Amino acid sequence: MNDQAPINAYLQSKVMSASPEELRLMLLDGAVRFAYQAKTGLEQGDHEQIYLGFSQCRDIVLELLNTIKPEHAPEISKRVGELYSFLYTELVRCGNERDSEGLAKVISLLEYERETWALLMDQLEQEKQSQAAHAHQNASSDEPRPSLSIQA
Repeated sequence: MNDQAPINAYLQSKVMSASPEELRLMLLDGAVRFAYQAKTGLEQGDHEQIYLGFSQCRDIVLELLNTIKPEHAPEISKRVGELYSFLYTELVRCGNERDSEGLAKVISLLEYERETWALLMDQLEQEKQSQAAHAHQNASSDEPRPSLSIQA
């Protein structure tokens, strides 16, 4: 029996139900995880782990680069695109040269990007909740309030 089947079903369900923001966070998590796999491979001299870590991380960074939508925020998109291009180039170089110090810098940048994205998601969620509360408050204030009158 395949022990991975329940895990794969869970992951598939998680991906299929995720928002675009959550998918990007998952990709960043994966890039960090695979970069660490490559780093461990370099430390242990495990060529298969080195290859898989670098190639998976590069694939994810390339996917992140290809999914940028500049029509929403051109200047930010340009800068993020430049970051991902740099990361991709560095991953290729570090993989070819077996440069663990360079890879550590890539990991640091990926972790920073992941943290930045998570903070942005939190901020957007807070803004959404604030707007919903404000809309609910405005809807409530438009309704006539019942009055209580006491006569003696």
